[in-house]
Amino acid sequence: MTTSPGRQRSAVRRCADQLRFTLVAEASDLGVSARTTSPFERPALSPWLQRPHAYDAVVWSHVDRAVRSVQHMTELIAWARRHGRILAFGMPEDGLPLVITPLAGGSVIERCMELARDAQREAETISARLTSAHAALRETGRYGGGLVPFGYLKAPHPSGSGWSLAPDPETASLVRSIISDVRSGRSLLAIARDLNELGVPVPRDRHAQLRGRSTGGRRHGRDFDRFRWTSGTLSKVLRSPSLMGHRTHGGRTVRDELGAPVLIGRPLLSDAEFDALQVTLESRSNGTHRPRRRTAALLTGVAHCRGCGGRMYFATRKGYAYGDYLCRATARGEVCPAPAGMRSDWLEQYTLDRYYQATGKDGTVVRGDLFRDGVRVTVAKGRRGGGPERSGGPDTTRLTFTIGGLSDSRWGD
Repeated sequence: MTTSPGRQRSAVRRCADQLRFTLVAEASDLGVSARTTSPFERPALSPWLQRPHAYDAVVWSHVDRAVRSVQHMTELIAWARRHGRILAFGMPEDGLPLVITPLAGGSVIERCMELARDAQREAETISARLTSAHAALRETGRYGGGLVPFGYLKAPHPSGSGWSLAPDPETASLVRSIISDVRSGRSLLAIARDLNELGVPVPRDRHAQLRGRSTGGRRHGRDFDRFRWTSGTLSKVLRSPSLMGHRTHGGRTVRDELGAPVLIGRPLLSDAEFDALQVTLESRSNGTHRPRRRTAALLTGVAHCRGCGGRMYFATRKGYAYGDYLCRATARGEVCPAPAGMRSDWLEQYTLDRYYQATGKDGTVVRGDLFRDGVRVTVAKGRRGGGPERSGGPDTTRLTFTIGGLSDSRWGD
């Protein structure tokens, strides 16, 4: 357990009192790296940065709690000047807050950038040290932290120094049962549905349980008490060489200087059993098992299904220049009471028209622009039937457009 969040809250309150600010809300992004994640990408903070009209200042306990990158600090200062907002950093070691007003002079900005540069150097040094340490642990077959593979738990290393992995009595037998179901012909989607109904924790939640932490978290802009099994999650478990007791990195077996696998625990499956399982999985994939590609769809992460609140994803239509945005609740192992779908060209044009109207902007718009301005479009399930008018364009009564937390009712149709 860390005491850092409590110390940071105390520093923020002290800074607010010194500046005679009234705190209106808190954004806590525990477990999110300030080195790699911009303030505008953090789950709890970014929605507030998209609504600068709701407050006058943003307060952090220290500069390195806000950013650990010179580039991110530059972006943050530019945002504050653009919206006329104050940035304040508690700086407990100095006794006085560091305050950047929209009209702050060069010396204050220079001091802030110097602290951001120091934080970036420190983060790079720590990262290099951890990378080197983890590489050494991988080569010696020791567990170096991170997500424990499903079916295992942390155990003392046989040498008496450090840690390795051992079969988890609660989940190792479950892994074998799942493999038996796969071999009998059951689909991964059906198995995932059963696991959800039984309340079996996914690997991430099981890891949290083993460490005495709360399950669930934030994903795709939604908060979950616990995560659900999907066919993709299940496939990742069944395809991992960790089932043979191998140390893995990036999903691949780590090998020693002679090319032999580095073992980190007792195997759940023999090499022959694992190979047979992969043959079975490959025969099910029909050649469709490919590395995931980053989508270029404009509204991924912007369009949401009103029935379940989940993201909608782009699906191509063979032989057509356009596709569809569809609810994918089933792929998440969920059941949507009213799954929505809409032609991609209709939904994208509707969104762009409302965006231009709301912002007064023109020209090319990319997904990053929509994210930055807090755009969200929800789509309700359509009705069956209808006449020729259904091919003329989208039914806008099914659509809701919001930007920065404000609905489209602010500017009318």
